[in-house]
Amino acid sequence: MSKPTLDRLPFEPKRRKAKPAKAAAPAPVATQASEPKQSSKVSRSQPKLEETRIPDAVSQRMLRRILAFSGVPTGLGVAVFFLSYWLVSREIIPLPTSAVVLASMGCFGLGVLGLTYGLLSASWDEQQDGSLLGWDEFRLNGGRMITAWRESRAARQQAKSDS
Repeated sequence: MSKPTLDRLPFEPKRRKAKPAKAAAPAPVATQASEPKQSSKVSRSQPKLEETRIPDAVSQRMLRRILAFSGVPTGLGVAVFFLSYWLVSREIIPLPTSAVVLASMGCFGLGVLGLTYGLLSASWDEQQDGSLLGWDEFRLNGGRMITAWRESRAARQQAKSDS
């Protein structure tokens, strides 16, 4: 099994080379009956939606993992409330309210972490399913995110120092 590189995502569009700047054309004379201007915000260098869209196989894989790694702890958090109510109302165990709140918050916190782990532990390669727990994929995709953050921060700092 070949190991993907951290350089780019499997479904990320290929970067296009920058075109050389054109010579400035003479400014057209403005008239009142001129055609409406088209938005200058539309850039030709931006990739199309189909190129940047996450493939269905990858998004379904992410959704399954999110449901497993986030849904189970969140369901346990809700179950803690009902179970503790049942135990206290039947006077089986006198539970302090703080214990119920802390146990529920712990489960809900694990559910939030499960969201992140579910996204990052899914294989982002369309043809590769990945492992059951996804630890290798988590490390690979986490490394990709950290690299992207560092590059983004360096680009912002470069832009600040240039201006």
